[in-house]
Amino acid sequence: MGSGSVRGAGQRRVTATIGDVATAAGVSRATVSRVMNGRSTVDAAIAERVRSAAAELSYRPSNAARSLALGRTQTVALVVPDLGNPVFQQILRGVMDGAAEDGYRVLVADTVEDDQQEGAIALEARMRCDALVLVSPRVGDAELSALIADVEPVVLVNRETNGAAPSLVVDYEDAAVQVVEHLVALGHRRMVYLGGPVRSASDEMRRAGLARARARHTDLEILDLPAGPDIQAGHAAAPAVLATRATAAVAFNDLVAFGLLAGLNEAGVAVPADISVAGFDDIELSRYATPALTTVAVPQAELGRHAWRELHAVIDDDAHPARSARFTPSLEVRGSTGPVPQGPERVHVTDDDLVARQPEEVPTVPPTATPIWSVPADPAADAVVLTCGDGLELVRRDGGDRMPKVHARRPYLHPVHTLAGVPLTDVSPVDHRHHYGVGIAVPDVNGTSHWGGRTFIEDVGPTLLKNHGRQTSAGIRVEPGVPGVGTPGPAGEALVEDVVWSDEHGEPQLREERRISARLLPVAPGSGAAPGWVLDWRSTLHADHGPLEIRSPATNGRPGAGYGGLFWRLPIAESTTVLSAAGTGENRAHGSTSPWVAFVQQQGGRFTTLLLVQPGQVRPWFLRSAEYPGACPALAWDAPLLVPDGGSVRLDLVAVLLDTELTADAAAGLASGLTDGGQR
Repeated sequence: MGSGSVRGAGQRRVTATIGDVATAAGVSRATVSRVMNGRSTVDAAIAERVRSAAAELSYRPSNAARSLALGRTQTVALVVPDLGNPVFQQILRGVMDGAAEDGYRVLVADTVEDDQQEGAIALEARMRCDALVLVSPRVGDAELSALIADVEPVVLVNRETNGAAPSLVVDYEDAAVQVVEHLVALGHRRMVYLGGPVRSASDEMRRAGLARARARHTDLEILDLPAGPDIQAGHAAAPAVLATRATAAVAFNDLVAFGLLAGLNEAGVAVPADISVAGFDDIELSRYATPALTTVAVPQAELGRHAWRELHAVIDDDAHPARSARFTPSLEVRGSTGPVPQGPERVHVTDDDLVARQPEEVPTVPPTATPIWSVPADPAADAVVLTCGDGLELVRRDGGDRMPKVHARRPYLHPVHTLAGVPLTDVSPVDHRHHYGVGIAVPDVNGTSHWGGRTFIEDVGPTLLKNHGRQTSAGIRVEPGVPGVGTPGPAGEALVEDVVWSDEHGEPQLREERRISARLLPVAPGSGAAPGWVLDWRSTLHADHGPLEIRSPATNGRPGAGYGGLFWRLPIAESTTVLSAAGTGENRAHGSTSPWVAFVQQQGGRFTTLLLVQPGQVRPWFLRSAEYPGACPALAWDAPLLVPDGGSVRLDLVAVLLDTELTADAAAGLASGLTDGGQR
């Protein structure tokens, strides 16, 4: 319960501990503790022997012991390295539940992962209570032994003491082996471990388990990345994890895994289709992550209740032997781990994406109604909205300021509704987090990504680089629209926007003139056709800051991946059929120079059609419907697009949104009336 000092001839002063006194007197530490606390339960002769040994060694009881010499406080303290960690919260709950049953209260001390102050904090807590529970102490073994002597009675959780005090230990070594064996069974052979705090004993146990697994599987590679104990550490580690090209990541705990999941999602990386992620502890939120986290379940509350039982026994009986208990965790397999990826990019679609929507009936819109843009005083803070008729909202324009930087911030449209209120756009979906409704997204403009997510590098594959640019609005205004070719009737307003494209360093690359207008699609009386409306997007990119070289993954070595341009991302539906002048199906439309393509979707028993038409120059279509529904006229399909200094390039797309199933013949007829040879 204290310390003193001894010094031999020619030797430096050495601190005496309660263990030294016990050895010199030939008794147990508990007996020394009882004698130094003035208790009368010790035989007089033995007590005198203890006092003599203490005097000879200059042993001095600690302040904590003297402060409690007159009685008990009926209070114990729990010392943890981070109370924000749900594991430690559950251990605290277990201790509190057990202590309350025996009439004790529990104080809590948080060392905030500061091993330099951990001992002082524990000592101060001990002076206010009868005993301590030390959870995952970070101090070294020698410091821990001295601390135990000063604060007894004490119980340790997640730290072994060689009999100095009762200890409860989770077998994290076995837990790590379980995780790796699970991943190996799924085909993973290149993994990365995100390590915890440097002085964490449980981190050392995890590493021992990883070493065992490596020895068992000679073809297994486990890379080591320093991280930390919390969500921020996992999020910050995401780029480094992707750089390892590992197919699976094992995080120090579930919090680190959560941060990693967030970082991967922002980068457009699908879990587990692109990379599997696993953690430790099975905190309550693990099963509610997206996807649910594979982790190792630790009996957290039971650890706390068991710790209290051991501590209570020591408080009541100083002679209670210092017992240790080991807890074997169990693997909880959930959605964040899956088979090793078979290609450079995979997608993951959850059941939530397939929930049927129940749109309202198609409203009756007066034939003279015109779509109207509403521009707020500060478009950067509030959405620009397109409405029609009696407040029917068709489109919202978002400035993209809240997008993560790795998604290449840009203005976009979402949601874009049919007249019946069915959204035909999706934003940051699970399969590709960097997809945002309708907008201009280009993977490579003079080496800068305006697409978001990973960049394709030849002989390497998709890689997350710090090359994400930004499109910033330089002004928005509303101008009168013009009647549509082939669709007579009132013309709606046009939203005109000046957009500056900047590279990853903030330097301007090009200037864009953007004009987005809308009009209703007239329906002949008695035809029985469903009403619809037309969205007309016209943009001109000006090379005002030097020549432009626009590329795509296809021009950079990945055949068929010629995406980049005015891209429309649709939501997942129960069924999606692609129509084009080249035939029915994704394979016919993809890469074709059909003047139009149509997505016919069925959701909840209702049909919608999105008809996309190239009104001027027809470029090859980049189109997907199986992985995800989306399309764009490709600016750089199989060769880079070069724009000379002072030159320009046009991007035009006309979209028709219908609450009906359109046939190929009907789509072709409607599309022919929307083309104008690029004259407008």
